[in-house]
Amino acid sequence: MIEFAASFDSQMASLAPFFLYIVAGGLIFLETGVLLGFFLPGDSLLFSAGLVAASHGDINIVILVIVIFLAAFLGDQVGYVLGRTIGRPYLERHPSPRIQRMITRSEAFYEQTGWWAVVAARFFPWIRTFVPPIAGAAKMNYYKFLSANALGALLWGVGITLAGFYAATLPWVKTSSYAIAAFFISASIFSVIWNYLRRPPQLRDKS
Repeated sequence: MIEFAASFDSQMASLAPFFLYIVAGGLIFLETGVLLGFFLPGDSLLFSAGLVAASHGDINIVILVIVIFLAAFLGDQVGYVLGRTIGRPYLERHPSPRIQRMITRSEAFYEQTGWWAVVAARFFPWIRTFVPPIAGAAKMNYYKFLSANALGALLWGVGITLAGFYAATLPWVKTSSYAIAAFFISASIFSVIWNYLRRPPQLRDKS
C-alpha cells in the first residue's frame, strides 16, 4: 500500500499545512458525497496524508484527522440526503413493477442489514460512494444511518490516516487498518446470510 500511495505522498508533501487539510478533506468529501467522485482513490489519499503528516512537523495530525473525519461523515450525509430527497421521488414517479420490486428489496435489505452495509462499504472503493444515496432512496432509518456513518468515518477515515502516520516509523502498522475492514465485511456477509435463512421459504423463492 505504501508503494501505491507513493505518488500521492510526493505530491501532497509540497503543500502547506493549511492547503493539505483543505485538499485532503475536499477530495474525501467529493469521493463520498458526490457520485461523480467515485473514481477517487480515497484509501491511498488517506494513507498518503498520514505519511506526509508524519514526515512534516508543521502538520498537526489531530487537525488532519478531524478534518478527514468531518469530510467523510458529511460526504455520506450529503449522499443520503440526495438519495432521500431526489432519488426516491424520481423512482416513485416511475412506478413500473420492476422499480417497485427494486424499492421493496432495497428497503428490506437496509432494514435488516443496512447498518453493517454502511460501515463495511467504507472499505470498498466505488461502493462507498453509492451506498449512502441508495440508503436514502430506500428510506433507511436516519438515526441508524447516522450512527453507522459516524463509525465508518472513524474506522476508515481516521483509521487509515493514522495507519499511514504510524507506518512511517512502524511498518507493521500498515496492515492493521484492514483487519478492521475484514471484521466488518465478515460481519456484514454473516448478517446477510443469517437474515436470509430466517426468512420464510415462500419469501426466499420470490427473491
